[in-house]
Amino acid sequence: MTNPIQPRLTQVFRFVRCSYADGVAELVYAFDQGEELIERVRFPAAPAVAAKRKHAFEAALKLLHFVAGVSYYKAGVPPKIELANGPLDDATADLLESLYLHGLAEFAYRNSLDLRGRIAFPRSGQPSGKVEAETLHLPARTLVPIGGGKDSLVAVEAIKQIGGEATAVWVGNSPLIAACAERTGLPTLNIQRELAPGLFELNRLGAWNGHIPVTAVNSAILAVAAILYGYDSIAFANERSASAATLEYEGQQVNHQWSKGYAFEQLLGNWLHTHVAADLNYCSLLRPYSELAITRAFAKLTPYFDVFSSCNRNFKILGPKPADRWCGQCPKCHFVFLALAPFLSKPRLLTIFGRNLLDDETQAAGFDALLEYHNHKPFECVGEGAEARAAMYTLSQRSEWQEDALVARFRSEILPQLDITQLALEPWLKASRVHRVPARLQPALAAIG
Repeated sequence: MTNPIQPRLTQVFRFVRCSYADGVAELVYAFDQGEELIERVRFPAAPAVAAKRKHAFEAALKLLHFVAGVSYYKAGVPPKIELANGPLDDATADLLESLYLHGLAEFAYRNSLDLRGRIAFPRSGQPSGKVEAETLHLPARTLVPIGGGKDSLVAVEAIKQIGGEATAVWVGNSPLIAACAERTGLPTLNIQRELAPGLFELNRLGAWNGHIPVTAVNSAILAVAAILYGYDSIAFANERSASAATLEYEGQQVNHQWSKGYAFEQLLGNWLHTHVAADLNYCSLLRPYSELAITRAFAKLTPYFDVFSSCNRNFKILGPKPADRWCGQCPKCHFVFLALAPFLSKPRLLTIFGRNLLDDETQAAGFDALLEYHNHKPFECVGEGAEARAAMYTLSQRSEWQEDALVARFRSEILPQLDITQLALEPWLKASRVHRVPARLQPALAAIG
């Protein structure tokens, strides 16, 4: 019997092969000469790959193999990467090296690792060749990823308002996300991702563990789906705040949301145009907007109030889930409560959450982190500290909130230390002009406000 692998001592991470048949993509990896790690992604009721899309499909599938590999590479972070099918062109290697370095920056920070200079995908030294890939004349319809929270529902309703054809899509088996997708009234597509069982065994054997850029993995899955089922657009709901770093450590920006940020959106969107299809657009419909602007738009979408949840404890692979949709303790619960408060009546907000988080002194540390008061922003998908301060300041000026414990504390302890000219809510409600939304979907921007 062979000795079990010691993940942290491995020397090589290998991309072994990838294949697709009958709606199932198989992605295979290995460390050194260890056992194969086989991930499967299942595409339901998948049609046959159209002949004219075969090359694009294969390119998207290879990208998925490389991107999904981040879940396994992090187990050992060995110094060498091997590719069974030879080196990559510069554009592909650049995309992957950026993704692995920045997408794993939080993982590296928390594990006291420095990945700079360590991640090197074999490259041929050849540029990508084409300025643009072939135009496939993909159908004018949009895949809209649903996450169960407010942002994707704002994107869905904006596309519905302009009469756009769209499908609500999600990866995994969350009943909460399924309920949200059903509530949209759109056609639905539920893709399943099955991590290699060997990954959990590596964790038992002492693998490195931590946050991975899961939005990048889902994006690569949806690029395959767009070609397979026929969609010309993938429209995520990532706001401009996602581009702001959580903190800086030893000269490196550490952003929990890097794969939701604009830098990754540009890298992947450009790569899909040059390597997959000139008419496949990858964008975030909400990129021009802050979290507060999106929350203001969501406050009008009352039909979703009883099904949505941004609480991450609902979506953990392992561990207990909240009895209701909001645990009331995590950074996401804190931030969504605070961001909604300026735009909803207080009774309505308390009905959604089932309690008043701002009148609970035990929650002070959590809200302090959101405000970046004596702490950095949480490693979660939350808005910028300045947004949180603007929201809290707004509440501190309203009589119905002033007596609540944490609002009163903000008024007496924190507000005197802040520059009041930087606390206005209105600037956060203005849209930026920086985005990659294709012309077909741009009328939806006006629907958001």
